[in-house]
Amino acid sequence: MAYHKVKADLRTSGHSQYLDSDDLQATALDLEWDMEKELEEPSFDQFQTDNAEHQNLGHSETLDLHLDSIQPATSPKGRFQRLQEESDCVTHYTRSAPKNNHCNFCYLLKILCIATTLFIFGIIIGYYAHMNCPSDASPSGTNNPQLYQDILKTIKAEDIKKSFRNLLQVYDSEDDMEISKKIKSHWIALGLEDTQFINYSVLLDCPGPSPGTITVSSTGQCFYPDGQPCREEARRGQSQDLFYSYAAYSAKGTLQADVIDVSYGTMDDLKRITKLKNTTNQIALLKLGKLPLLYKISLLEKAGFGGALLYIDPCDAPESAVLSSEPFMVTLNPGGDPSTPGYPSHDESFRQSRPNLTSLLVQPISASLATVLISSPKLRMDKDVCRPLELPHNEKRTVSLQVQTVTKFKTVSNVVGYLRGLTSPDRYIIVGSNHHAGHSYNGQEWASSTAVITAFIEALMLRVKKGWRPERTVVFCSWGGTPWGKIGSYEWGEDFAKILQKNAVAYVSIHSPIRGNSTLYPVASPSLQQLVLEKNKFNCVRRAQCPGANVSSVQIQGDAEYFVNHLGVPTVQFAYEDIKALEGPSFLSEAIFPKHATKIEELDPSFNLHEVITKLSGEVILQIANDPVLPFNALDIALGVQNSLKDNEPSVPNLLALASKLRDSAELFQSDEMRPANDPKERVPSRVRMLNDILQDLEKNFLVQRVPPGFYSKVHFL
Repeated sequence: MAYHKVKADLRTSGHSQYLDSDDLQATALDLEWDMEKELEEPSFDQFQTDNAEHQNLGHSETLDLHLDSIQPATSPKGRFQRLQEESDCVTHYTRSAPKNNHCNFCYLLKILCIATTLFIFGIIIGYYAHMNCPSDASPSGTNNPQLYQDILKTIKAEDIKKSFRNLLQVYDSEDDMEISKKIKSHWIALGLEDTQFINYSVLLDCPGPSPGTITVSSTGQCFYPDGQPCREEARRGQSQDLFYSYAAYSAKGTLQADVIDVSYGTMDDLKRITKLKNTTNQIALLKLGKLPLLYKISLLEKAGFGGALLYIDPCDAPESAVLSSEPFMVTLNPGGDPSTPGYPSHDESFRQSRPNLTSLLVQPISASLATVLISSPKLRMDKDVCRPLELPHNEKRTVSLQVQTVTKFKTVSNVVGYLRGLTSPDRYIIVGSNHHAGHSYNGQEWASSTAVITAFIEALMLRVKKGWRPERTVVFCSWGGTPWGKIGSYEWGEDFAKILQKNAVAYVSIHSPIRGNSTLYPVASPSLQQLVLEKNKFNCVRRAQCPGANVSSVQIQGDAEYFVNHLGVPTVQFAYEDIKALEGPSFLSEAIFPKHATKIEELDPSFNLHEVITKLSGEVILQIANDPVLPFNALDIALGVQNSLKDNEPSVPNLLALASKLRDSAELFQSDEMRPANDPKERVPSRVRMLNDILQDLEKNFLVQRVPPGFYSKVHFL
């Protein structure tokens, strides 16, 4: 056996005194079996060679240490494997451990030094990279008033005035597409993304071959709507304005009947008149104002009238407007293409035959013609008090009314451009104005609106080119077909109703921003009241009074109607008005006057008011588009409901109790949900998204299904 071979070798080397020892023999016998198994391993040959080398050393202490080191081992195989690594067993077991510990410490120290150096180097690189980055790329998702001011300060009155005059150069064109193309090309040049035409073929009611006429039966005198006699010279002198004094979608034909003065045509007025006179198939002399025209026309139809002469009482007219001899246009269209009510006007859409939307012959007339029909002298002023026009009840006037208009299909163009949001591109803030729609509709107001929205686009795109984007998408729209019943905005809204119902956040209206020059008049939905009040107080100019914001959405003019009335989208609008216009009856804006009725440059020669409107509207757009939490106020809605019901407390006790619960819920919502979301330290993105969805849908809960003609489906509270 190998074990005995080793013993023999040891004896021949002169170390028998150790091998004869009892202890060594006992140890050898105990290990014999294990040694045999180990020596059967493939490494045995190497082990034997190594031990032969140890034998020639002649050092008894070394051998003694070898055996001592083997003796306590419980796994000889492991020991032998370690012995193969070095020939000197003493050196292997007495010095290797301290050496390895020292090497490991050095290795760890090197790694630590390298990591620290790289970390410090990374901090230095990041610091200088941040210093070299442009400051224009402001952090997203934060309310940054300084950023907003930096964007808005580039808006200048001189630039708005220049844009306004450029737009008027193509004013005389009868083609809606020509001005639409000009607007589109300008927006594209400014860098607005994905600017495109969206066209609809719609049914329009246009002037006929000759203007309407009113003939007094007793004298045979014939008058045009402006009060001038029916002569060819007068017709040529008034150019095309006479043709455009009509009621779009009125019944056509001729009616001879008595004229009955119904004042403003309210329910009380008609109850009083029907008790005194037979109104069947008669002609009503009707003042504009106080109630929507469509509602008053529906009351006249129920009362049996066959026609209506519309006029604005000079006592109701704003000081800035000289309306006594001006003809005007109205529309009897509640909104959209009459041939496709409630659905978009596509080429394959089913078309209904609706050449007129009322059974009445309706003709707008000037106040001067109304004075002739009443046979009243010019307005008399008693101690600066205006006396309204009124036909005495005991006097009879018979006239022959002729209405001639023509319905035909024409293309209405919308210009729509998108600035896509960074983190919420599927949430839309819609900014809308209207553009020129043939001849003299809306006067110069369309150019004023278009110049304002273009000035804001230009300022916004300057910052976008430097790397900044809003969080939500901003959609800029220039609507066509507004005078005939806001057709362009209605058709676009109906076309994308499902998307807008879910994703539209707010509508900012830039419609006729300069209607006067004496007071700044903001109008807002209830949830935006606080935001509008903040901007109004901050931006009031010294020359203008600053009344509280009127949050009655029914008074918002222009193309916002579809978004408020059908989608329940929060809406805001800024405009300058005459104080007298605010104090007088509402709904006078339903009359559309020709271009020379209101000269924008006379109201705002320096265009400073235009600049104020642009910056106010722009700041609201930026805040809604970029604030992490939408700046909507749920409590204002609840307070509006509660306050509106207090006036009718005896008749609505149950509703008052519900309104009180609504207020409590709104207070809890703002304290428990909105406060943490407005704190960046507590803000959780998923909760913020859910909160914003709730805020943008709040006003949708106050839409009603059936309303009288001319009124909004959205409940207005204040």
